[in-house]
Amino acid sequence: MEPEMLQRKIIHVDMDAFYASVEQMDNPLLKGKPIAVGGSEARGVVSAASYEARKFGVRSAMSGYMARKLCPELIFVRPRFDRYKEISNKIRKIFHEYTDLVEPLSLDEAYLDVTENKKGNPSATLIAQEIRKRIFEEVGLTASAGISVNKFVAKIASDYNKPNGQKTVNPDEVEAFMEGLDVKKFYGVGKVTAERMYQLGIFTGADLKSKSIEYLEQHFGNSGRSFYNLSRGISYSKVKPNRTLKSVGAERTFNVNLSSEIFMEERLENIAKELERRLQKSKIAGKTVTLKIKYSDFTLQTRSKTLPYFIADKSLIFEAAKELLYQEKMKESVRLLGISLHNLNTEMKKSVVVQLKFDF
Repeated sequence: MEPEMLQRKIIHVDMDAFYASVEQMDNPLLKGKPIAVGGSEARGVVSAASYEARKFGVRSAMSGYMARKLCPELIFVRPRFDRYKEISNKIRKIFHEYTDLVEPLSLDEAYLDVTENKKGNPSATLIAQEIRKRIFEEVGLTASAGISVNKFVAKIASDYNKPNGQKTVNPDEVEAFMEGLDVKKFYGVGKVTAERMYQLGIFTGADLKSKSIEYLEQHFGNSGRSFYNLSRGISYSKVKPNRTLKSVGAERTFNVNLSSEIFMEERLENIAKELERRLQKSKIAGKTVTLKIKYSDFTLQTRSKTLPYFIADKSLIFEAAKELLYQEKMKESVRLLGISLHNLNTEMKKSVVVQLKFDF
């Protein structure tokens, strides 16, 4: 296919410090203060940090202990996921007034394909501005956006003018934009791959672009062709409004490490009960049960079992998890247990998107 046939108008909308911003909106006493949404500082993990907290280096996925060490004035707030989902639904309703091609990535971000949109607006840039304005006026929160010809470039662009800003990368600007990026910003390039690239003298998109497909496949296997395309801003992934759920899970981090399987059984039963609630709410079931174990030394282990039938019942989930628990002896005391269900009875849904070329 010719490149112009693949050009679309994609907006990536990303809410600014979403969980923390909701807490500050609902409680004016928290406005302007460094807050962390998450568990207690002793054992918890930061789910989100306000921009005031980020100035001290506090980030999501950081331990509460480390967050408090970086920012002694940090205020911890317990997460309220029902509230976040309520706000997220209001934001998505705004999205759907512009296009039905909305692909949520989480409660706080989504892709929108506005190549053909309900407003008949030929400018994706103006649509993004209007959406952000409406979110602020109707919800009370700020959002940032990236606009470009595909999901990959749009997502990177949305980080450029955060918070409360946006960036458009026009079709004729894509290659130059990609050339200036650090390779660690590329999708699929994690810490280990980035280090390998650095060792090979590949630091930027321009460096990556200079390598042949053969060279990249030699050093990065099947990912080589993907890196070759991404360095040129080429991505064929469409906005998928009906993303198929891959798994459903629940987990718990304990205040005190557990060293006995008997005590773990009780916790697993509670986790199985929560998982059953989530499965019933989504009206789905699964065949593969996975037990997640995080030890006191932070090493992670998973054990899985696939059943010949679909399950969603707490007792069946618990029995499978208990069997996995005793599958082998524990290496250390345990700080976290989780159960997830995979191989779900959901069906793939495909949508047809007409791809045309327009001015941005």
